Amino acid sequence: MSTLTVRKLNVDLSRGFPRHWMGGDVYRTAFMNALSMSFPLGEQMFIDSVRAAPPEAILDPVLRAEVKDFVGQEASHRYVHQQYNAELARQGFPYTMEDKLKVRVERIRKLPVRDRLAITCALEHYTAMLADYVLRHPEWLEGADAQLRTLWNWHAAEELEHKAVAFDVYRAAGGGYRRRVLWYLHVSVSFWLDTSLQTLHNLRRDRAVWRLSTWTSAARTWFGRGGLVWSLLKPGLGYLSPRFHPWQHDNRALLQMWLERNDDTYREIGSTSA
Repeated sequence: MSTLTVRKLNVDLSRGFPRHWMGGDVYRTAFMNALSMSFPLGEQMFIDSVRAAPPEAILDPVLRAEVKDFVGQEASHRYVHQQYNAELARQGFPYTMEDKLKVRVERIRKLPVRDRLAITCALEHYTAMLADYVLRHPEWLEGADAQLRTLWNWHAAEELEHKAVAFDVYRAAGGGYRRRVLWYLHVSVSFWLDTSLQTLHNLRRDRAVWRLSTWTSAARTWFGRGGLVWSLLKPGLGYLSPRFHPWQHDNRALLQMWLERNDDTYREIGSTSA
């Protein structure tokens, strides 16, 4: 039986949301929007990579069930972020990196299965680190639009819940340390470069690139007390250990706390593989 639960989020983004939805903070809004823009293509790639693993490699029935629910959760994330991104486009924020990412995803699709899984493991580690940050630092979304605050927290909780699935599939498929780390280093460069470029484009569209307040917020976001750099550095380097496994950092209590306190914001579809 799977340890995951597929949930439907109770938000309606068709009503729109404020242009600077993170409490008026232009930089942090632009950064979070840049992340959202990449998610539909990225999450479909994650789904395709775990589905590409040979069935005979996944002998553990629990892992096999978790793969099905991983797909269900990622499909839900993809759908909600498609709605989110459609509203961004209406506001005048196009996803300028989309064509580049589509080409990259198509190249990844042609790689051997273990390489595709190693890339997914690397990206899942980044989403898990960011998810932990969002739930551990509720002040990050303080003052944010209520619907988007719920969306990001829900997404973060489920990213933590399934953070080890792709990794366990990779190992079950015979993936080793060297391949995992080399792809992680490659992914680290492309992920942060793409996100930074899209954030900059969002700021440019908002005519906020040359505002002092923009870069004051950026400096505080990354290097201030509790900033992203200090929070992501240790777990980011931890991935390089030969003994690394996502659940070495057991933050299930963190995600469970949010789910229990906010059970009115989602509806459990249940385990699709129960």
